[in-house]
Amino acid sequence: MREGGVELVNFSSNDYLGLANDPRMRTAAIEAIEAYGVGSGASPLVTGHSRLHQRAEEAFAGFVGLPRSLLFPSGYAANLGILATLADRHAEVFADKLNHACLNDGALLSRATFTRYAHGDMATLEARLAASPATTRVVATDAVFSMDGDIAPLEEMLRLCERHDAWLVIDDAHGIGVLGNGGRGSLDHFGICSPRIVHMATLGKALGGYGAFVSGEGDLIERLMQRARTYMYSTALPPMAAAVATRAVEILSTGGELVARLHRRIAEFRAACELRGVSPEPSITSIQPLIVGSAERALQVSAKLRDAGFLVPGIRPPTVPEGTSRLRISISAAHERAAVEALAEALARGIA
Repeated sequence: MREGGVELVNFSSNDYLGLANDPRMRTAAIEAIEAYGVGSGASPLVTGHSRLHQRAEEAFAGFVGLPRSLLFPSGYAANLGILATLADRHAEVFADKLNHACLNDGALLSRATFTRYAHGDMATLEARLAASPATTRVVATDAVFSMDGDIAPLEEMLRLCERHDAWLVIDDAHGIGVLGNGGRGSLDHFGICSPRIVHMATLGKALGGYGAFVSGEGDLIERLMQRARTYMYSTALPPMAAAVATRAVEILSTGGELVARLHRRIAEFRAACELRGVSPEPSITSIQPLIVGSAERALQVSAKLRDAGFLVPGIRPPTVPEGTSRLRISISAAHERAAVEALAEALARGIA
């Protein structure tokens, strides 16, 4: 990236596979514009839903192994739509305290009782599910937590949902393209599938485009199509975005080299950090946070990294709790080994 006239190696992007600038993705976008124009022109329930949207939905459902998918304008819109459709004032939504803001906002918008539990605390979640008098119960969670890089215990969460008759809403924004065989995401990573699962995955991170898919059983997706206000009352994504989504799925389905390269870079970065006495938080994902404590310290180290030629943001409250300000390092398959090792060296100097 170039910032203020200075060229920096970008370790802040969610483009985990480098697909956002892949020539195959650009070609798909150009071909779609030539055939369909730039905008979709209407809500998907009017005339905005084209053959390209349909192909993208079918391709993604097959990719994650669920019966049906629906293409939403964004991950934020998708989670608001899911939770406001599944839950109402007679429902209860249970959420990890480190969930992304869109899951929290969706729970609040639904008017359900909103119950939060400590990060990863399955014992508390089970106790609260068992005690809930709600007619509808929904457990909502990030699959990969966006500021920590750790993975929710989805197998155990699904068992709890099945035991207590609850939906499990999974935000796989940072897992799709990273976890599972060929980047198929958190469901494949854990080997889980259930009619109780509502799976949301964004296109704007590892898949290199824009928008989001929601996947699940056919009746669930039909219900979202007819009831989710963020789907019904939004202009459909441009056909170009749907074409790009299909191409991303095709790229990942025809070989796992990009995903394998990403995990090599992650392993090389962590090994280089260990060699230099730098200790990022435990994570097998692209998100490799280094907690430094105060907001001032995070900004200082980020500035030192910028001087060394690296773009790494300092993340501060209210995005993360007080005292846990951090450098949120994002590793991509587009990085070279030399770059991740040089970053580890710069980190060692920056925090010394």
